[in-house]
Amino acid sequence: MRRRAGWDLNCDLGEGEPWSRTWALLRRVSSVNVACGGHAGDAATMERVVVEAGTLGVRLGAHPGVAGAFGRGEVTLSPGQLQTLVLHQAGALDALARRHRVRWHHIKLHGALYHAVERQELLGRAYVEAVARWFPKAVIYARAGGQVLQLAREAGVAAWAEGFIDRAYHADGRLVPRDQDGAVLTRLREVTGRLDQWRRTGGWNSLEGPWVAVPARTLCLHGDTPGAVAMSAALRRAMDR
Repeated sequence: MRRRAGWDLNCDLGEGEPWSRTWALLRRVSSVNVACGGHAGDAATMERVVVEAGTLGVRLGAHPGVAGAFGRGEVTLSPGQLQTLVLHQAGALDALARRHRVRWHHIKLHGALYHAVERQELLGRAYVEAVARWFPKAVIYARAGGQVLQLAREAGVAAWAEGFIDRAYHADGRLVPRDQDGAVLTRLREVTGRLDQWRRTGGWNSLEGPWVAVPARTLCLHGDTPGAVAMSAALRRAMDR
């Protein structure tokens, strides 16, 4: 899958998955979010993904996260601590990208941090301010319909609305927490059917049944979702049509 106006398929990688999976997914997605040593990832893995993404022409992005519980625990950062985290982790990717002359494109927060900046306005503003100050050319990937998109637009920071093709949604547009039944879509037909519905209607059905609008510019398929490689191949075929 290569860059085409109107859509984007992104994937979180460099999170400890086998390189064979990283390699396969990089050949099917159009954006990659690289773990930067917070919730997962190390310098060697980051560098390897940077080089491969540059070779393939995949949009390269930083994927900062908090340490512990794979970045899915409670977030207790102050706004200043959040900004330092973004500076350190996205700065690490920036250094590797510069070394290999690979242009990087975006920042997408991971896990609990991704949701914390949506719930807490002070954290959301601190995040946007950090990107604007230190990485002004980076695009923010943030939840479709969320506050970060609005804060970014107010600050003049480029932002793409994101939908999660392999995650269940509540009727109010929130993601179903991972510890609840049905939170992760693991059947190929579910994911491809959701893509078809999204392309026809601009949204998909919630876990409770009602349709939810998902005005997304980029769709995320998680690299650790069971069957992710097969899903990515099917999504590529569907999106290339």
